[in-house]
Amino acid sequence: MLGFKLLVIEVRKMIQRPIIGVVLDYEDSGSFSSRPHLALRCAYFEAINIAGGLPVGLPYLKDSIDKYLNCISGLLIPGGFYSFPPFLYKRLQKKEQLIHPRYSFESDLVRAALKKNMPVLGICAGMQVLAASEGALLHASLQDEVETIYDHLNEKPAEKLAHPVKIEPYTLLHEVLKVERMTVNTAHNEALKTIPETVMVNARAPDGIVEGVELQQYRFAIGVQWHPEFFINVEGPNLRLFQAFLSACK
Repeated sequence: MLGFKLLVIEVRKMIQRPIIGVVLDYEDSGSFSSRPHLALRCAYFEAINIAGGLPVGLPYLKDSIDKYLNCISGLLIPGGFYSFPPFLYKRLQKKEQLIHPRYSFESDLVRAALKKNMPVLGICAGMQVLAASEGALLHASLQDEVETIYDHLNEKPAEKLAHPVKIEPYTLLHEVLKVERMTVNTAHNEALKTIPETVMVNARAPDGIVEGVELQQYRFAIGVQWHPEFFINVEGPNLRLFQAFLSACK
């Protein structure tokens, strides 16, 4: 009987945590299955849990977007190596070319979440999706399109720091991180190219590459180009970012 009561207490504690919807990544085939499947690195879920949230993966069910948003308190858009639609690079799209299943789902999901003024945190590709929801365009390949001394794709493990970034003052990100400069990891070959008026750049690398954005017309809509989820066990700005996100979700 005592064990059951303790279980009930723990369940109630979990229910009191903000439920955070997490977009899963799409794989045509892989080590898990030779058939299409959805998956995501554990680090995203662990970061949300440590920061005080209850993470829940969201399958690509477009007709369930409203139902998802009625059940969650915040949305996390993670990184991912998949092809964005050609129009995000200002390329002509062939009529027969299909939009990647993940972008087709998450672009609608992000816009719907923002319409409800739901807190949104975008990481790496998720930052680009957040900015693209306002009309931003992308560089398809930093190596080919931008002169830089930094290897933004970086073959090192994600736990390794790669380059510094400057956090812009008077931004929500600066208020949250409580630092003016920090060194981050990196794992991207694409980057924001054009910035709409509704998107504020809140962080840049020394070569000018956008490392963070926020949509100030919403209560919490922040994206960062690096991967803060790998540093969540260390007290510092990356943990504070997740904690601020969870605080906004309460």
